[in-house]
Amino acid sequence: MTEPSHEAAHPPPAVPLAPGLHLVATPIGNLRDITLRALDTLAQADIVACEDTRVTGRLLAHFGIEARLRAYNDHNAARQRPAIIEALNAGNSVALVSDAGSPLVSDPGYRLVRAAIAAGHRVEAVPGPTAAIAALQVSGLPTDRFRFVGFLAPKDAKRRRQIEALAGEPGTLIFYESGPRLAASLRAMANIFGDRPAAVARELTKRYEEVRRGALPDLAAAWESAAPKGEIVVVVAGRPDEAARDPDADAAFGEDLDAMIRARIEAGGSLSSVAAAVAGQTGTPRRTVYQRALALSRRRNPPA
Repeated sequence: MTEPSHEAAHPPPAVPLAPGLHLVATPIGNLRDITLRALDTLAQADIVACEDTRVTGRLLAHFGIEARLRAYNDHNAARQRPAIIEALNAGNSVALVSDAGSPLVSDPGYRLVRAAIAAGHRVEAVPGPTAAIAALQVSGLPTDRFRFVGFLAPKDAKRRRQIEALAGEPGTLIFYESGPRLAASLRAMANIFGDRPAAVARELTKRYEEVRRGALPDLAAAWESAAPKGEIVVVVAGRPDEAARDPDADAAFGEDLDAMIRARIEAGGSLSSVAAAVAGQTGTPRRTVYQRALALSRRRNPPA
């Protein structure tokens, strides 16, 4: 006799599922992170809208749940969205899930939520795992203020501009990244943010979970030789707090700042990139650094 899986055993739902759109978080790795409410919602929903029916189908099968699956992803969203709204108009309950984690976090879905709200339907979150928050928790970096950025652009120039725009952000920064692009992204961050502390977390909640912590240049060097596998989150400290500087260093800070600016100008950086990098490394307002860089550049290359 086959012993039933303990995964499928959970108390029956307290109340029937109400019509409307239910945003259901699913595990990012460890299947035991699923919540009882998520299981109830997925089991009762008239339709489960998901990124990939194969991925969600395996999850539901593991818990012994049969559901009517409908693919809803970046490729078919415009076509499927009216059909889902029509199902909601008919009084159905629709559960929206991503392949892993919380839907709408670097996944398709917000336009569907907006359309459901506009049509007057109930929208409920069934909260649960999110890789961004899990990585922030284990990073060792401040958690009182943070900014989720998601994936950076794959092209070097656009990625650099995105990072430069974040140089003055005081809160901890959270990025998603792929293995093949990790080293390049960390190098770009090190060039602009300097030696800020950071953490690289991959395969969170899975068997080969790994978290590396250190200064950005060291982390960039660590991943230079081989691209890691799995889902990756990069967490970076925000702009250094000016109030936390050593007061005894303030008198010499002007000379140090000028030296940093000159070094980056001589290395061929544009004034905008120099300002972003030095501001990110020192906490000095970007506008202040830019004006100083402009003055030093004019001294170095006086107009004819």
